Amino acid sequence: MAAITYEELQVPVSGGHLTVLHWPATVRPQGDGPAPTVLALHGITSNAMSWAGVAHHLGGRVTLVAPDLRGRAGSSDLPGPYGIAVHADDAVALSRALGLGDVILAGHSMGAFVAAVAAVRHPGHFRSLLLVDGGVGFPVPEGLTSDELVTAVIGPAMDRLKTTFPDRDAYRAFWRGHPAFASSWEPWTEAHIQRDLVGTEPQLRSSCRIDAVRTDGADALGEETTAAVHRLAVPAELLWAERGLLDEPQALYDDERLKAAGIGDTKIRTRMVPGTNHYTLLLGDDGARTVAGSLLAATGAADPDGS
Repeated sequence: MAAITYEELQVPVSGGHLTVLHWPATVRPQGDGPAPTVLALHGITSNAMSWAGVAHHLGGRVTLVAPDLRGRAGSSDLPGPYGIAVHADDAVALSRALGLGDVILAGHSMGAFVAAVAAVRHPGHFRSLLLVDGGVGFPVPEGLTSDELVTAVIGPAMDRLKTTFPDRDAYRAFWRGHPAFASSWEPWTEAHIQRDLVGTEPQLRSSCRIDAVRTDGADALGEETTAAVHRLAVPAELLWAERGLLDEPQALYDDERLKAAGIGDTKIRTRMVPGTNHYTLLLGDDGARTVAGSLLAATGAADPDGS
């Protein structure tokens, strides 16, 4: 399959501009209408390039638009306030600014919670949702401050935000040593981590603003955010990873946790993706292919691999 190229856009939102990656459809759709569109939202310490593997497996059948969320990568200078509702409104603002229609809204991890809130705050704006290992509440420790709660869930990621790296090779080595990537490292994985770096050697650091991560993390775990999936008026699919953030056996979701979340009477259908963890469900080859397949099914576009 040929490489899928993208362009970088600046899209006006409240307080400034979001940096947005745009992978245009290159395959003429059946009929006279435009190619279907997916708006894709990344996780709490991630960036838009996390969707590059999905773009690869979409094979030009779908237009894919992915912003760097406020406080990250190309949008790191966009000021607060932060929070899930703010990101949700940003997603709708960029959708309107780009004139996107008949949109499938996708989100990974925190981005899935943003997607659910966006669909509730802006009813009728999105055709359906794809939630990738997020969006549905999961058990969290009790009796902790908001900072402690966020650290308990994404502790190693918070540590990374406070660390400086002497060069890009050191940052690559940090990620190559992460247990989630022990058996999976793709070209788009490399592009994703390198997009995160800012500063100059020997003081490179993550572009993610710690204040944004703290605010968004506490907000994502709050009752108002986790209630959104129970109020969805559009169909949604949850793809959940078999393993956790550190490739541990206990994933964010399992059958028991999903049953306890009470989503059986919602519009959400669920599917576990074997052999994936929280990161590789989006950044690994098998995971990206599965996510792309769900999006192709949701948009009605043909599978680029013909399977």
